[in-house]
Amino acid sequence: MPAVSSPEIPRPTASLGRSVRSTWTYTLGSIVFILVVLHFMLLSFAVSTFTAKNDAVSGLLLLALVLAVALQVRYCWFLRAGLGGGLPRPVWTTAMVVTSGAVWVLGLLTSDAGWIAAIPLWLAVSLVASLLPARTRWLTVAAGFLSLLAFAAIRHFWMGQSDPLPEDSASRMLLAYSAGMPLLLISSLWWWRVVVELDRHRVIAGELAVAQERLRFAADLHDIQGHHLQVIALKSELAERLLDRNPEAARENIHETRLIAKQALEETRSLVAGYRETSLADELENAREVLTAAGADCELTLETLPAEPAAQQALAMTVREATTNILRHSEATHATISLTSTEAEATLTIRNNGLNGTPSSMSLTAGTGLLGLRGRLETIGGTLETTLDTGHFELLARIPTRGIPA
Repeated sequence: MPAVSSPEIPRPTASLGRSVRSTWTYTLGSIVFILVVLHFMLLSFAVSTFTAKNDAVSGLLLLALVLAVALQVRYCWFLRAGLGGGLPRPVWTTAMVVTSGAVWVLGLLTSDAGWIAAIPLWLAVSLVASLLPARTRWLTVAAGFLSLLAFAAIRHFWMGQSDPLPEDSASRMLLAYSAGMPLLLISSLWWWRVVVELDRHRVIAGELAVAQERLRFAADLHDIQGHHLQVIALKSELAERLLDRNPEAARENIHETRLIAKQALEETRSLVAGYRETSLADELENAREVLTAAGADCELTLETLPAEPAAQQALAMTVREATTNILRHSEATHATISLTSTEAEATLTIRNNGLNGTPSSMSLTAGTGLLGLRGRLETIGGTLETTLDTGHFELLARIPTRGIPA
């Protein structure tokens, strides 16, 4: 079913949810039901006319009306394209309009047919208009309305009908219900479009949630593996150097390397299970030991640690990332880690004197991990600032101590 594309109109896809498909079933069923009721009344009038007159014109009118009804009911399936979704193949539209137009013409050749001959063309035009773009749609509806006026004018001036409107109440009611068909179709398809758009947003929201979770997992994995691998490399290198001069110290470093590798494995498993919790106190002590082992004199200045576990975890994550950056990107001989805490926020400052190269080169090499860390702190209402000057690199993190989302 080729259709005219329109970027502003959502198109139903195969990924529609079950509730959306059910909504379309109810929408289509309602439209077809109302159309069938109207056509049933039209066919009843046409059969009565043919029975009373029993001539060729009445018979052709009845036959054309049956074909028009069948084509219009079939045409309803193309409404799935949505409001303004484009016409189906021209043969369908042409066949429906031609048969409905034939009923319109044959209605003028027999005085007993009355208004029933003009309504099928109006209904056909209403179906076509709902699939056209907005401006063309209303022009098409106007053209359909003109066809009704032309039918009434011809009957009045050419055929001598004194009353341009139907004389009996049943025909008047049929004409009134048929007049509201464009409004019914457009409002139904508009609601259908809203439902499709909401479902599309639901799918996008789900995909975004999955993407965010993947980013969070990747960041946590980077924290764990990057830090532990860096420490393992450092201790392995130290053990290699001590192997000949001090075998006992080398053995101790190898033992610690094995413990760190085991810890990395356990934390990776915990991360996968979604139960990883970082101890801030352990992370601070670990940072001091690792930096000292790397040749940097590390000084800890700590006040009361924040009580909320989420704040401790965020601070521990920051300490880990900062320590990894010092080990990976600097030649620091001195580092300080200070932590202050109030009822509102905790402030963590990590400073070292190991800036190697220009500030721009440092920011380029260490930037990826810090950017990820800054993004994660901002999601909980925290901030991260870095300062490069005269061979020193300082990291300043501020984290709220209350109300951090889980």
